[in-house]
Amino acid sequence: MEKKFMGFSWSLVGVLMFIMILIAKSKSVDAITCQEALLSLMPCRPFLTGGESTPVATCCSAVANINAAASTTAIRKDLCRCLEAASRSEGVDPDKAKQLPQLCGVTVAISFDPTINCDTIK
Repeated sequence: MEKKFMGFSWSLVGVLMFIMILIAKSKSVDAITCQEALLSLMPCRPFLTGGESTPVATCCSAVANINAAASTTAIRKDLCRCLEAASRSEGVDPDKAKQLPQLCGVTVAISFDPTINCDTIK
C-alpha cells in the first residue's frame, strides 16, 4: 500500500514540491517567499481543487498569515504572480479561489483569484 502525506501519495507530494520549487523565487520577498506561501497553502488544496466543500481551519490560518505578510505593493504583486502560476499548474477552480478569503472570514489585501491581472494589485 502506498504511503500517504496529508491524504496525497508521496509521489504526488514529490511532484508538487518540484513544481513549487520551479515557480518559487529564490529571493525572499520581505517576510514571505513564494515557496513559503505555497507550502502554507497545502491544506487548502482539497478545497481549491474541488475535493472539499469548505476550507479547513489550517487553510484559513494560512490565508490570514499570507495576507498579514503581504504588507507592501511589491509583495502583493509577487504573491499574486506566484499564486496565479501555482493555480494553473495545480488545477485550482477559480471560483473556489475567489470564495476562499470570504469562507475563511479574512479580508485580504492580495487576490487569491487566479484570473486577476497582478499588475493591477495595489
